Amino acid sequence: MATETRQSARKRRHRRIRRRVVGHPERPRLAVFRSLKHIYAQVIDDMAGQTLAAASSRDSAAEGATKLERAADVGTRLANRTKELDITAVVFDRGGHRYHGRVKALADAVRAGGIAL
Repeated sequence: MATETRQSARKRRHRRIRRRVVGHPERPRLAVFRSLKHIYAQVIDDMAGQTLAAASSRDSAAEGATKLERAADVGTRLANRTKELDITAVVFDRGGHRYHGRVKALADAVRAGGIAL
């Protein structure tokens, strides 16, 4: 049996998570993708197959900030965009990543912005 790479292991975990996590119009899915440099987050209605709101660290105003601070900024901006759509609760999809570091900082910032996870 061939050894599994980090990326294939993450994809396998993500598929396992997605079997249970589904976004509905009243409680859409907050999907997180983390690359080496940036973090991206989207609020998705899976029933309609539509992205409702999105934010990423690429369009962040925090230039000299650490990756952890930029992740928190992304969470804050996403919470504001989500509240404008009158959405108060989302289902959190960590994308196969551990709930740790940047993923946790983004989730905590979304919670602080008034969105229930």
